[in-house]
Amino acid sequence: MNNTELKKRLSIIIESPSANINDKLLKICQFLDQEISYFNWTGFYFKNGNKDELILGPYVGASTDHTVIPYGKGICGQVAVSNQTFVVPDVMAQDNYLSCSVETKAEIVVPIMKNGENLGQIDIDSHTLNPFTDEDRALLEWICEKVAGLL
Repeated sequence: MNNTELKKRLSIIIESPSANINDKLLKICQFLDQEISYFNWTGFYFKNGNKDELILGPYVGASTDHTVIPYGKGICGQVAVSNQTFVVPDVMAQDNYLSCSVETKAEIVVPIMKNGENLGQIDIDSHTLNPFTDEDRALLEWICEKVAGLL
């Protein structure tokens, strides 16, 4: 399925008038998990009030011990500081990687920005080395723009 078709289907989830935000976020995770074979853990983290830490939101995949991540720690914590998408083709090559699963080989984290503020991020882990394409990055950045509009 190409990005145009994925965006059409995701728009239905995002624009659904009946679902609350957490339901929509979970449905986004479930959809990405089902439609993109190398997305093996898909979840959202959000800024925890005025603390410099992230808390785990809706996700699909193996359970994680990383329910709270301090800013600067791991890939998610780095994105919370940099406000930039971070693509990690090989997590073993990263010094500041927080391992969620021994099966994770690659990760992409995209910030959710609104009015210049980082509200959270989408985090994708893959069991495949270097799987993420420019199309994946563009799709995830589009999703984060849409999610920012819900927050």
